[in-house]
Amino acid sequence: MTTFTATPADGSAWVTGASSGIGKALALDLAGEGFTVYATARSEEALAELAALSDKLKGRIIATPGDVTNAKAMAEITGRIASEGNGLALAVFNAGVYLPVHGETLKVDDFEKTFAVNLSGVVKGLVPAIERMKARGRGQIAIVSSVTGYGGMPTSAAYGATKAALINMAESLKFDLDKFGVRIQVINPGFVDTPATADNAFEMPALITPGQAAKRIAQGLKSGAFEITFPRRFTYVLKALQLLPYPAYFWLMNAATGWKKRPLETG
Repeated sequence: MTTFTATPADGSAWVTGASSGIGKALALDLAGEGFTVYATARSEEALAELAALSDKLKGRIIATPGDVTNAKAMAEITGRIASEGNGLALAVFNAGVYLPVHGETLKVDDFEKTFAVNLSGVVKGLVPAIERMKARGRGQIAIVSSVTGYGGMPTSAAYGATKAALINMAESLKFDLDKFGVRIQVINPGFVDTPATADNAFEMPALITPGQAAKRIAQGLKSGAFEITFPRRFTYVLKALQLLPYPAYFWLMNAATGWKKRPLETG
């Protein structure tokens, strides 16, 4: 079992979904530790602003615009990281979208867009990253999933499905990646105050800021844990709910969110 923990001396870091929210805060934290961080998102302007914020940090942020749904672009970015620096040591796959899904107004497009970014978008960066790390005999990968991957929640039929898949993917890959020195972790945050959660139609307990989430992730990357989850006072309750019979689970979830009392969507 590998216990490799990436440091700035081992190579560069790559963070996707870095233009805002958790990804932006994490890129700054890693640069503060001394990493050269390649920051990826679609917005060139937002990434340029982010890179400028690293001017006085110990490390630096390099804007590397790209669409995670484009396999060729992701492969080119990993190649650039390998050739410009001293190799890809740490990759954090954070890019994601949240499109609320209501059973009474289902749209195929909402599922396809969510799957393309949250699931296929991770795979398209993950595969070339693993190839680069395998060649070096070491590396660290972290996949940002969510506690919505533990079990079904209101409006999360598309988002939660991708997050559950990411958890399973990380668990499954760990068996093989351990054999050639590449460490994989899964990150399951609770509710974080980002644009993705701004429109949630239910109360979000234990809500934290992107900065707080980034610090928890940065700490978790240095730990020996496979799963990085926070805040535990909330996420461990959700874990425990999965042990309940389904009738009890659905009753408690309805009670906690007030969902059963909400009117149906009409459009």
